[in-house]
Amino acid sequence: MAQTSLSPEPLWQMLGILYRSHPWHGIPIGEKQPDVLNVYIEIVPQDTVKYELDKYTGILKVDRPQSFSNVCPTLYGLIPQTLCSDTFADYCMARTGREGIVGDDDPLDICVLTEKVIPRGDILLQAIPIGGLRMIDGGEADDKIIAVLKGDAVYGRWTDIADCPQSVIDRLRHYFLTYKQEPGKEQVACEIVDVYGRSEAKEVIQRAYNDYMVRFSDIEGMLSAALRS
Repeated sequence: MAQTSLSPEPLWQMLGILYRSHPWHGIPIGEKQPDVLNVYIEIVPQDTVKYELDKYTGILKVDRPQSFSNVCPTLYGLIPQTLCSDTFADYCMARTGREGIVGDDDPLDICVLTEKVIPRGDILLQAIPIGGLRMIDGGEADDKIIAVLKGDAVYGRWTDIADCPQSVIDRLRHYFLTYKQEPGKEQVACEIVDVYGRSEAKEVIQRAYNDYMVRFSDIEGMLSAALRS
């Protein structure tokens, strides 16, 4: 009987065979990034509750019920193995001419356009970025990448934000400018300062990926230490 060699895959990927992979850390961004991305979906347009990935456990949690009637007009989630940190914030400052902006220290957010009705979140899909919204939320860079579902019959041929009707962009802008509003409470200063195309979206994704690798490049060593303790 031939001997089975040890898997060359990193420890954290091997653990994903036995246990559910963490949507942020355990799923690769994709071999063809930033042109084609793996995406973890948290919210679908039918949701009246804002769900969010719990970064510690990897479980989708209830963040808050939406206070008003607005719902997210697209699939909405995060790009695995990305982090909005230093170089991500530097790029925002360079493009806006502003100072003192920091990253929000979260994975990079993404909106995915598709003709299909996908009834629930907590799923993975592949998406192709076509642009993004440059959003600043309380002094933090919080961009929203806009993408199309790979292979989608209606949106799949779009290659840049110029292909996207203004009405779709306006719906996204309205949602993100109002989704944190709570009756009777002072609102955090939130603004969308720019809408950019595919080439700039790819730069934003690459920077968020680089920031992730700086912070978590030794995740295998971190896991090994945790398993030994």
